[in-house]
Amino acid sequence: MKDKKVKQKDSGRTMANILRILFGVSIITSIVARNYLNLFIGIVSLFTTFLPYIIAKKGHIVLPPSFQIIILSFIFGANYLGELKEYYLKYFWWDKMLHTLSGIMLGFLGFLLIYILNNEERVNVYLSPFFMALFAFSFAVCTGALWEIFEFTMDSLFGFNMQKSGLVDTMWDLIVDTIGAIVSSTSGYIYVKYNEEGIYKRMFSKFGRMNAGIFKKQYDSVEFDVKKLDEDKNKGEKHKS
Repeated sequence: MKDKKVKQKDSGRTMANILRILFGVSIITSIVARNYLNLFIGIVSLFTTFLPYIIAKKGHIVLPPSFQIIILSFIFGANYLGELKEYYLKYFWWDKMLHTLSGIMLGFLGFLLIYILNNEERVNVYLSPFFMALFAFSFAVCTGALWEIFEFTMDSLFGFNMQKSGLVDTMWDLIVDTIGAIVSSTSGYIYVKYNEEGIYKRMFSKFGRMNAGIFKKQYDSVEFDVKKLDEDKNKGEKHKS
C-alpha cells in the first residue's frame, strides 16, 4: 500500500514538472512569435500547475496524489491541448467534454466543502443530503457562469477569442456544465443518503484518511455516517430548546 502511495506521489510530481516544462517552452515560443494570447495562456497555465500545492499548504490540508493527478490532467487537456495545440478548433467536442468534466469536478468540490463543514467541530452546520446536493450543484453551475463572464471580459477588453462562437458557445458551455453538476450532485446525494459504494465513497474516504484532523474526534471513522450527523443535530436542537 505504501509503495502504491509513493508511486502515485512520484507520478504527480513528474506530471507537474512535465507540464511546467511544456508551458515554459510555450511561453518562450509565444514571446518569439509575438503571440500574446498564447503567452497569456502559457503564463496562467504555468501558475495553475502550482495551485494544488498552494491550496493544500494554505488550507492546511493534504491532497491525495490521485486528486493532484486529476487536477493536472484537466489543466493539460484544457490549457495545453485545448488552447495551445488548438484542440478546441480541431475537435468540436473537446470543449464540451472538458466543460462536462469541470461540472463534475466542481460538483465534487462543492460536496467536499460541505463534507468538511458537516464534520467541523467549530461550525454548527449539519445539512441534509438533499441540501448538500443542492449546494454542490449550485456551486458547480455558479462557478461555470463566473468562468463565462471571465471569458467575455477577456474577449471584450483584450480582443481574445475565448468564447469562440460567442453566445452559442457560452450557452452550450453552461448547459454541459449543468449536466456535469447534475451527475456529480446526484452521485453525491446517493452516497450520503444510502452510503452506496462507488467512486464518491472511495474519494471521500481517501481524503478523510489523509485529513483526519479536520473531522470530529468523536467519529470512529472519517467516512460519512448520516445517523451520527442526525444524532448530533438533534442534540444541538434539544440543547437550544
